[in-house]
Amino acid sequence: MIQFEITIENTGEIFRCATEVNVLEAMEKSLCRGIPVGCRNGGCGACKARVVEGRYITKKMNRAVVSADEEAQGYVLACKTYPQGDLKLNAVGDKARGGIEHGAPSFSFDFTAKTQVDLRYKER
Repeated sequence: MIQFEITIENTGEIFRCATEVNVLEAMEKSLCRGIPVGCRNGGCGACKARVVEGRYITKKMNRAVVSADEEAQGYVLACKTYPQGDLKLNAVGDKARGGIEHGAPSFSFDFTAKTQVDLRYKER
């Protein structure tokens, strides 16, 4: 079974994911917490992320939470994303964590703030 390295840049967490396992499931099995978990079926948008590097495929995503324009910019639902190589991504769902420390407060922000966060991380 081929596995790829997945990096959540927001938190620095790294885990392995096979091509037939979605990114969210692999993250949970690895006991990582960088991507928020919701319905696990693509309806709620909690696991929304932006892939900044790497190849992947997605299954059908709810357009109410990921528009076609966002998808073209690399936004995905982790529960519907399957790696085809190593991936680097940023969690951007409404409950995205800013760090991996235990007890770290969650935060939420609107779409404008998400764009600013993406730009900040993209500049690294």
